[in-house]
Amino acid sequence: MSFDLVFVTLASLLAGTIDAIVGGGGLILVPALFSAFPNAPPATLFGTNKGAAVWGTAWATVQFARRVTLKWSALLPAAAAALVGSALGAWTVTQVDGSGLRRALPFVLAAVLVYTLVRKDLGRAHVPRWQGSREALVASAIGVVIGFYDGFFGPGTGSFLVFLFVRLLGYDFLHASASAKLLNTATNLAALLTFALTGHVWWHLALVMAVANVIGSLIGTRLALKHGAGFVRAAFIVVVSALILKTGYDAFLR
Repeated sequence: MSFDLVFVTLASLLAGTIDAIVGGGGLILVPALFSAFPNAPPATLFGTNKGAAVWGTAWATVQFARRVTLKWSALLPAAAAALVGSALGAWTVTQVDGSGLRRALPFVLAAVLVYTLVRKDLGRAHVPRWQGSREALVASAIGVVIGFYDGFFGPGTGSFLVFLFVRLLGYDFLHASASAKLLNTATNLAALLTFALTGHVWWHLALVMAVANVIGSLIGTRLALKHGAGFVRAAFIVVVSALILKTGYDAFLR
């Protein structure tokens, strides 16, 4: 077994752990793939990343669903909207220049971080703001917008989903993270299908990484369920801070 395979497999395990708790696994796995295979086409590395990540998010969804009450009547339409949004975003990125979004992203993330820090009670209590069709409508709006973003650009998708579920739907961080996993699975699946149809997935590598990602997902899910909303909130702050540094560097210093 080559060093590169061991390296990206361990990165996939860590990414699965982080992603299951609060999203942001791509912050670990995508740079690892680019480091291990610097001469590979970027689309192939992105596709291989999705080929591993989709299994971890799907597994986390199943694990959360067994222990956390999910609003399927709202989340299933939202997942469908996220899938459509992701496909549209992936198509749009082939038509327009996304550099403006790349430069704006660190500032958007910074605003999310500041808001979360200032609102110390944000996401600590689970008090859904909407019911029935209104909840489904708001969740679907979140799904299509963030799904589009994931297909178009991607970094921080899981964290954006968690924040919007907390802020707009009134979920605590644990329920928001559990709900976000279903939508993130849909956006990952849409992107994976797009990459696969164009031949941009190294399946031999993606399948090995997928096993590690699922194991990491199991670890992360258990940590989140054991320690609750406060732990997920703290992890969210750490991940968003790291995303600000990474996206800021990519946009202005690279």
